[in-house]
Amino acid sequence: MNDARSRAVSAPDVPDHQSFTDPAAAVDRLIELYNIASTFLCARFNDVLNTGEPDVRYRAFYPEIRLTTTSFAPIDNRLSFGHVSEPGRYSTTITRPDLFVGYLRQQIGLLVENHGAAVEIGVSTTPMPVHFAVANDNTLAVPQDGAMDFTLRDVFDVPDLSTTHDDIVNGYGFVHPDGSHALAPFTAQRIDYSLARLAHYTATQPEHFQNHVLFTNYQFYVDEFEMIARKALKDPDSGYTGFVGPGNIEITKHDEPLPVPAKLPQMPTYHLKREGGAGITLVNIGVGPSNAKTATDHIAVLRPHAWLMLGHCAGLRNSQRLGDFVLAHAYLREDHVLDDDLPIWVPIPALAEIQIALETAVADVTQLRGYELKRIMRTGTVATIDNRNWELRDQSGPVQRLSQSRAIGLDMESATIAANGFRFRVPYGTLLCVSDKPLHGELKLPGMASDFYRTQVARHLLIGIKAMETLRDMPLERIHSRKLRSFEETAFL
Repeated sequence: MNDARSRAVSAPDVPDHQSFTDPAAAVDRLIELYNIASTFLCARFNDVLNTGEPDVRYRAFYPEIRLTTTSFAPIDNRLSFGHVSEPGRYSTTITRPDLFVGYLRQQIGLLVENHGAAVEIGVSTTPMPVHFAVANDNTLAVPQDGAMDFTLRDVFDVPDLSTTHDDIVNGYGFVHPDGSHALAPFTAQRIDYSLARLAHYTATQPEHFQNHVLFTNYQFYVDEFEMIARKALKDPDSGYTGFVGPGNIEITKHDEPLPVPAKLPQMPTYHLKREGGAGITLVNIGVGPSNAKTATDHIAVLRPHAWLMLGHCAGLRNSQRLGDFVLAHAYLREDHVLDDDLPIWVPIPALAEIQIALETAVADVTQLRGYELKRIMRTGTVATIDNRNWELRDQSGPVQRLSQSRAIGLDMESATIAANGFRFRVPYGTLLCVSDKPLHGELKLPGMASDFYRTQVARHLLIGIKAMETLRDMPLERIHSRKLRSFEETAFL
């Protein structure tokens, strides 16, 4: 067989680059180009499985969006996104445009409106890995390396870490190899990688994810979420249209059965769907900052409007009771999983819109207002650590740091989720429920939960949902403000 580098390359015929001022037409072309590439690769891969190694190399490319501006003329910059800061060439590769239709139309429309310039749609120079192309075809799967009688990378392109990265969101001064600046926060390969990971970790397809995401570390919330979802489906005025669980099983009626898979995924995920993705997704991430980072790393590519942590924590003040709520307004980061991506000296601020939505939801659900609300909720610093059994070590050092930070709650996920929200420009917030008080002899042991605690846990999820519904009704510019934008930002949200 000829060396792979000397083989002729077979590629699909594609339309030339074309300029568009109509966002819908631009997205239609992106879908056309993506389908041409993925269909070609799937068909050729199927041929290879049936006939063996070919004499040619098969290759197809991601579509791309390009924008060129030449003017410093003032633009309407009231939004924190939808425009570039200075003249130049900007580009981004695109994957699964069918999944991002609304998002892409919105972002392209703002560019055309703000700059009075057309966007150019065409094929990029970034090859589409065969693994990501066949991921959309349930009849095909790429075998492990070595399982075939030839080397896969001699015939097809495979995932390339040089284009699968977070350099755009993490850095400053990022430029693509061709000299163009980043138009969007993620490359196509980075998005495809996360879409595949989401399907693996959550056992639900990316298209089911909603724009408002709740994270929890307790199975009870999953059970409560299903009960709330069924009530919503029973109410024709709720606006919710379906409920999806692991295995991509969707119910649209309140009394339909929702089978539980024989083997649950690492992060069981459930989706209460609403038109336009305006519903709510609940992810049970389990315990620990590693899981929290993994989940948010991948959900971020879907560009959600907000995510909140609803979990249990250790109460650090003697005045707290089991079941009290903790509304985080600052974070002490000792989780360490994001130290290389977001240094610990970077402040993670509380976001006013999120804080108000959460506090209002607590007041609405508990029917407590003002000074009375302090009976069950405290606002303060939440510390996140990576050692679940920190109590078993010498406590003098940790306790001193916790006291200096004014921490009132301690967990293993909240700061990670907030920090990754800050890093990925996804609005974030935290409302925790005190489940133990280790500094005061109340450890998390069976039988210690009081009636008050059980009542509060039942309310907790409802509070998170109400907060999300408040955020859903806010104008987009209020949620996605400049508080999360750096000196140099991509035009795409």
